[in-house]
Amino acid sequence: MAREWLASDGLRLAATTWRAKNAGSSPPQVLCLAGLSRNSRDFTPLAEALAARGFDVTAMDYRGRGRSDHDADWRNYAIEREAEDIDCGLDALGIPRAIVIGTSRGGLHAMLLALRSAERVAGVVLNDIGPTIERDGLHRLAGTIGHTMEAADWPSAAARLRCALAEQFPGLDDAGWERFARQLYVETPDGLHLDYDEKLRHTLEDLDREADLPDFWPVFDAIRATPLLALRGAHSDLLSEETFAEMMRRHPDAKALTVENEGHAPLLWDAKTQDAIVNFACRCAGKSD
Repeated sequence: MAREWLASDGLRLAATTWRAKNAGSSPPQVLCLAGLSRNSRDFTPLAEALAARGFDVTAMDYRGRGRSDHDADWRNYAIEREAEDIDCGLDALGIPRAIVIGTSRGGLHAMLLALRSAERVAGVVLNDIGPTIERDGLHRLAGTIGHTMEAADWPSAAARLRCALAEQFPGLDDAGWERFARQLYVETPDGLHLDYDEKLRHTLEDLDREADLPDFWPVFDAIRATPLLALRGAHSDLLSEETFAEMMRRHPDAKALTVENEGHAPLLWDAKTQDAIVNFACRCAGKSD
């Protein structure tokens, strides 16, 4: 179900909600937050699995991504602005409390939401993101986001993804790459186009190989009371094994899952990963079945 709300500056923002199957009048809520250049379609298979277990699931599109309007000022594609949009969306869409699933940038938002509004967060799933972000992975993203936005057809889009991401997802076959492409691209009157504002690239242009990256360990440590499930793609270049292990050491109520044969970020398609997330959500919601 497509939904919309207005940001505090009047920009139209969008979300998709999957309603719980066979649930009572007030099913537990799940909020899904995507990666930097991604959109709510990333969560469709997982959302359907969660809805089948009695959860209402809402995936938000940040400004400039998916069905949300583009911002005339690319500087508003910032964590702080997006955080305000998320808070506004939770109010507008009637989500007082949720289990938050965040992929990459969405995981940073999940941690920040738990920090500023602990009462709104029943649990957090971090999909291939942690308090330390590997610089090489960030530079790989900076070299691709906002560049070569068009593709002639679905096979071409799939081939382009395979060329860029084969090392991250060595197990994908031809059908898998086209399925992946259909999450990232959208059909327009001018052909296929990546489903985000190309000006998003400006947010990574000043990335310096020597400058310190933001330190999220204080945020992570401050949300130790929030139940956590952390996922890492075995081939990830953004979340290291060392950071992953340290997250488990520091958090007293954390579970870990390494997603084999995938990199940044796990696609959330496979039954093992979906089952782990659904079972975690059930525990956070106090559901016994």
